[in-house]
Amino acid sequence: MKQGFVYIMTNKYNTTFYTGVTSNLIRRSYDHKSGKGSIFTIKYNLHKLVYYESYNSIKQAIIREKQIKDMNRQDKIEMINYFNPEFKDLYQKIIQ
Repeated sequence: MKQGFVYIMTNKYNTTFYTGVTSNLIRRSYDHKSGKGSIFTIKYNLHKLVYYESYNSIKQAIIREKQIKDMNRQDKIEMINYFNPEFKDLYQKIIQ
């Protein structure tokens, strides 16, 4: 069974959020950073990884992704703030 991740990308101003799911967080984050992510992330310059969660299966990550996508903006901001209060780009953290 593949491990799964749910993650949130944003832009340098933290104004737009994209929630995604992947089995390879490093590769997918790199895709977004290099302009090979989704059309939405390319359109809104969402290159900063500010939040992620890991799960034992991709199925669990997909369930969580849907829950996060159903959250309102303020709840997402509060969740990110708890995990990453400075909204730092976490990409360097995950590649180490």
